[in-house]
Amino acid sequence: MSKSPEQLRVLVLGANGRLGRALTRIYAPRHEVIGWTRQQLNLTKTSAIPDLLRKAEFDLLINAAGLTSVDQCETDTEIARLTNLEAPHLMAKACAERGARFIHVSTDYVFAGDGDDDHLLTEDDTPAPLNEYGRTKLAGEQAVLAACPSALVARVSWLFGPDKKSFPDTVIEDALCKPVVLAVNDKWSCPTYSDDLAQWIETLFVQHPETSGIIHLCNTGHASWQEYGERALEIAEELGLPLQAKKVTGHSMHGFEKFKAIRPPFTAMSTARFTAITGVTPRHWEDAIRQHLVRQFGPPD
Repeated sequence: MSKSPEQLRVLVLGANGRLGRALTRIYAPRHEVIGWTRQQLNLTKTSAIPDLLRKAEFDLLINAAGLTSVDQCETDTEIARLTNLEAPHLMAKACAERGARFIHVSTDYVFAGDGDDDHLLTEDDTPAPLNEYGRTKLAGEQAVLAACPSALVARVSWLFGPDKKSFPDTVIEDALCKPVVLAVNDKWSCPTYSDDLAQWIETLFVQHPETSGIIHLCNTGHASWQEYGERALEIAEELGLPLQAKKVTGHSMHGFEKFKAIRPPFTAMSTARFTAITGVTPRHWEDAIRQHLVRQFGPPD
């Protein structure tokens, strides 16, 4: 059976991660999707990447893989460099050589965190990462676009979704068995629903395939980790869950001794470019988290 013009062969790297699982699940009914985990492509084995991609059949490569542990990047700097910089650079070169499309997933941590309520960070704002995670991701962005100018770099933030436990799920599980739940109250960004993100990316590669460069993709609205957690508990209480803790106690991120890396305080991003291109305005994160939590903790259909 021949493919429709909108149906693509999509190779998803990082297929076992939260976003990778959402991409493969949501695209499977409409596209020919191949999901690779580290078993098929290990980002630290960079010498093998060109040949592996040369042998693979795909129209579009989406890189949802990388070393995303902020503190591990700070200590395992060589692994961070290989996975967040060298591997994406090789992917971009492979896509440029064969004329395939490439979408690379990046992060709000490329910024220093000096945005505020009156200025959501745009694609034109100057990155200034504070930690090794942000530095390697920024270098990866630059290497990707230098090797493949037609590539699209999607900066995302604070992913949650049904395929893998995430922050709101953990907050609720803690509140079910603990009288006190802690979360950072001096760091703000935009929670992003992985299912929404997968759909926005598909809108771009199907309806606006000429889009390239950097684009910010997240749900609208922003919150601190404490506010994010408290909204999750409010919804959980509405769902009738027997919570021991009904509030989230705020805690400065500077008081978390386990943090090895400096975190940027305010990295909420504007999605105005995405809306200008597609006509789509991402829904508010509170609407998305309600859908997610009803799906996870609500009564069965």
